[in-house]
Amino acid sequence: MRGNTRTMALQSRPHRILLTRPADQGARFGQALLQRFGSGAEIVFSPLSAPRHLFPVLPSGTFDAVIFTSETAVAASAGLRPGLPGLAFTVGDQTALAAQAAGFKAVSAAGDAAALIALLVGSRPGRLLHLHGQETRGDVVPHLVAAGIDALGCVVYAQEPVAPSRAALLWLADAHPVAVPLFSPRMALRFSSVAGNARAPLWLASLSPAVDAAVTLVPAQRIVARRPDAMAMLDALALLLIPFADP
Repeated sequence: MRGNTRTMALQSRPHRILLTRPADQGARFGQALLQRFGSGAEIVFSPLSAPRHLFPVLPSGTFDAVIFTSETAVAASAGLRPGLPGLAFTVGDQTALAAQAAGFKAVSAAGDAAALIALLVGSRPGRLLHLHGQETRGDVVPHLVAAGIDALGCVVYAQEPVAPSRAALLWLADAHPVAVPLFSPRMALRFSSVAGNARAPLWLASLSPAVDAAVTLVPAQRIVARRPDAMAMLDALALLLIPFADP
């Protein structure tokens, strides 16, 4: 990679990392960033969405297990117990930890929606209820039904848009590069809409190819994590933040 004198001068300052995740997840990832990069990172938290828990009537009948594809769904399910089974299948390890903390016996697919579907099709644990947000991805229930598994979905939360913070807007209007980890296609679209006219060079790290494909702006740099988990995202950011060097 090449860079001019101005770019090199900017990179001698701490890397700016803008976190747009909902507050709880953003705070946890921010701690991981500080442990990884220390004083080399300056972080601004600016959640672009906030969850609103819904209290739906659950589908009739009994279920053998629930499916969680986000920590937010786990939190939103608290108001629905004790009408839920005690077994939960989750898309990843962090969601499994949240489910365990909420009192479920959790089994993690340790991957993405495709890995979760493969786990459930292989184990066929009975009748399943997928608790999810208004916007979901991966078509978990349709894939399970197509495989002959009795599965239903239920919307338990909505993500309400939140305006970017003043600090985030100041960063986006500055000339110093801003690195932004993006964890979902929905957030990639949301960030693209609020940062389309940013003056700052944007360095985007996406959790998966699907997240990267949802970006509608043209960043200065982009990278996709090798795996859809927080550790791989930290590794991707480390690669992204290597200073430019002239040959």
